[in-house]
Amino acid sequence: MSEINWLYMSDCFGVLVFAVSGALAAGRRSMDIFGVLVIAFITALGGGTLRDLVLGIHPVSWIGNPAYLLLVTIAVVLTLMGQRITHRFDQRIMVVSDAFGLAVFTVIGVQVALHQTVSAPVAIMMGVVTGTAGGAIRDIICNDIPLILKREIYATASALGGIVYCILDTLQFAIVANTLISMSCVLVLRLWAVKAQWALPSFVLEK
Repeated sequence: MSEINWLYMSDCFGVLVFAVSGALAAGRRSMDIFGVLVIAFITALGGGTLRDLVLGIHPVSWIGNPAYLLLVTIAVVLTLMGQRITHRFDQRIMVVSDAFGLAVFTVIGVQVALHQTVSAPVAIMMGVVTGTAGGAIRDIICNDIPLILKREIYATASALGGIVYCILDTLQFAIVANTLISMSCVLVLRLWAVKAQWALPSFVLEK
């Protein structure tokens, strides 16, 4: 499988899982179908859109390939069908889908940035932007504090995945192996941090 095909398939998977995360967040706020679609689109495509704009990539990914819009719609329909069957909201599904989206989009963001021949630190930053921006916009619209601004291990997990990818890329690891290892680092750290309730130290000013 070529590098381009692997990158595209990973991107499609990320769009699907982040769209599920967005749809569940909208459902938790009892939004109508249009609202669910809007939040799903923003969650799934917001980070990549911001990344492409910053890197000067035109057109942005989903405008150049409308298949992404179809993937989001499919994810929303499947999520709505699943909720109608179970009749309940499961926070764990949202956490896991969001963690998968974070892992996939972090690595996708780094790969896209490196293809634009930017430096490793910038590529890592673009990975964090791709992985977290869509979810941050989702949370703001849903009147929640974005995870990236909380003490949770979220952006930190994304940055770790970007660092691992750049190191392995420098060591000339195969693209598939590097992608899987880096995504696993983000996913495992994020989910383990949620389970163990790990958090970053707070910055508190003395009164």
